[in-house]
Amino acid sequence: MGKPTGFMEFPREPKHERPPLERIADWSEAHPAYPEQTLRQQGARCMDCGIPFCHTGKIIAGMAAGCPVQNLIPEWNDLVYRGQWEEAYIRLAKTNNFPEFTGRVCPAPCEGSCTLGIHEPPVTIKTIEAEIVDRAFAAGLVRPQPPPERTGKRVAIVGSGPAGLAAAQQLNKAGHAVTVFERADRVGGLLMYGIPNMKLDKALVERRVKLLADEGVRFVTETEIGRHITADRLVKDYDAVVLAGGATHARDLPIEGRSLQGIHLAMEFLHANTKSLLDSNHEDGRYISAKGKHVVVIGGGDTGTDCVGTAIRHGARSVTQLEIMARPPDQRPRDNPWPQWPRVLKTDYGQEEAKAVFGHDPRRFCALTKRFIGDAQGKVKELHLVEVEWVKGPDGRSGPKEIPHTDRIIPGELVLLALGFVGPEKPVLQQFGVKLDDRGNVWTDEHRMTSVPGVFAAGDMARGQSLVVWAIREGRQAAQAVDQFLSHGETVLPP
Repeated sequence: MGKPTGFMEFPREPKHERPPLERIADWSEAHPAYPEQTLRQQGARCMDCGIPFCHTGKIIAGMAAGCPVQNLIPEWNDLVYRGQWEEAYIRLAKTNNFPEFTGRVCPAPCEGSCTLGIHEPPVTIKTIEAEIVDRAFAAGLVRPQPPPERTGKRVAIVGSGPAGLAAAQQLNKAGHAVTVFERADRVGGLLMYGIPNMKLDKALVERRVKLLADEGVRFVTETEIGRHITADRLVKDYDAVVLAGGATHARDLPIEGRSLQGIHLAMEFLHANTKSLLDSNHEDGRYISAKGKHVVVIGGGDTGTDCVGTAIRHGARSVTQLEIMARPPDQRPRDNPWPQWPRVLKTDYGQEEAKAVFGHDPRRFCALTKRFIGDAQGKVKELHLVEVEWVKGPDGRSGPKEIPHTDRIIPGELVLLALGFVGPEKPVLQQFGVKLDDRGNVWTDEHRMTSVPGVFAAGDMARGQSLVVWAIREGRQAAQAVDQFLSHGETVLPP
């Protein structure tokens, strides 16, 4: 597990990023490569801790702790320390289908559970993961691996996000004929259109999709199940179906003035921006532009940050990010001990860029939007806000309470709602006739099968809004269950 005294000898390396004012001039990724010696030293920091909480994903206090795909983190940290990059990639690929994605967009619950993190900054696990796979691609180690023989069984996968792609790759390895249906014009789901290019270069997504296609996976785009192909037909034509369409029903904000022009769901904004970027480098104008506008992003989290970063690149006049929750502390509170996910203030790339451009953090905490105010043309121009405090009710749960005389009005000519998602879209699920759980997600048994025999579900469609790494894990689990279903209880696939 790295050098026995490495954690005492080498400090954590700060993340390498291009300066904010440089990177906002383009849509390229912000992370330059690390020198090999630096990476070997970072791998050396991995302690011989005896109980590596980092590599086993659990839900503790409602949040992820450790790696959901159970990456063999101490093993490949040690191999990186020793300069054995090919062996490190072999270990990484055993558990993670797409480390080039998770190494860029995962919030790294593994680092939150790193034993070194009890008293020192944790090991740079996420950075090392991304470098291992990037170097493997550069060295030609990642090649198509079609199965040696086919089973004659056909599997349909609905949705090409991380859960669908992981299930597709695993089932194809087992020799089944896999067809992935995607309603958008490009494959990748949220990896393609839900995450901006500067955070995840779409060439990486396309590279992985091409690898899967070269291995034998068939992709059908611009085809919506339930609309272009009925659920009944899909079930009849295939031996098994995996539902992996994500939790794409966005949470709205139905307050006064919601119908005004200029108020959009975050994914409408992000999807159109990336599509126009890929189609024409924004020359077609078919996107929602923030140029010269006062932009207000309602909601924190990754999606809110992505809206902030995108609006700045458009040339927004100002950007404000509203968060109803209280400002997190700078250090772990007493009720948030290791190895729980640390609920502390984090400043992501979008906030860093806003500080560089406008001179201040764009976030306003404990801010509740009461109404939208429009102009004579029916376009949003202002937001009416009030401050809140979080108080415990009779049931012990905390909730927001408006603070009197804190009303204020801020300008807002483009409002983006980044309030998360309430679950999967229901029309297609109604066609399949699958049972839903009490949160409106697809119910599955312990084998990822829905209430309809032969129909399985994975990722956000069954779990609710979550992390890319959980989607990959559940896609793998669904693939193993499908393989068992098709092979009469036997499987060649790991979970």
